[in-house]
Amino acid sequence: MIILIDMDGVIANFEKGFLDNYRKQHPDKYYVPLEKRTVFHTKNQYPKELRPIVESVYQAPGFYLSLPVIEGSIEAMLEISKKHDVFICTSPLSKYENCVLEKYKWVEKNLGKEWVRKIIVAKDKTLVSGGRLIDDNPEITGVKIPEWEHIIYDQPYNRLVNSKRRINWNNWKTVLKELLS
Repeated sequence: MIILIDMDGVIANFEKGFLDNYRKQHPDKYYVPLEKRTVFHTKNQYPKELRPIVESVYQAPGFYLSLPVIEGSIEAMLEISKKHDVFICTSPLSKYENCVLEKYKWVEKNLGKEWVRKIIVAKDKTLVSGGRLIDDNPEITGVKIPEWEHIIYDQPYNRLVNSKRRINWNNWKTVLKELLS
């Protein structure tokens, strides 16, 4: 089976990277702690006048490359990949100059060169084939009805969705037990 795993918010800690950089660069500005986030896109949680500043943080050179690893993600991916084909399926920002290259470099740095060939960059993930997609985005839409089951990686901004299985790197063996046996 092909298991697709999103990058930002699932294996790379986008939220911590964003908040650390934003608060360091703009200590006097309003910010939203992760536990108070209620929408998927970070900038949409901020007042309109701060959105350009928010975007400048995650569009800056070095942002994606410096994201910390979400604890337990690498170990889980390596274990799942012993029985299944695992690919990283990630969406680029619309302003992708730093984003795409740095995602590749992040994967090489944190997972090794062999994982670089397992990256799928797709704005529309419904076009990607697989059996399961683990993604923190609560609503993935596109031109097709996806063939994969969407399993939500638990984050505060997606907790209102109760219609899908939910996973984190502490409970993944229980949620994916049918894949591991």
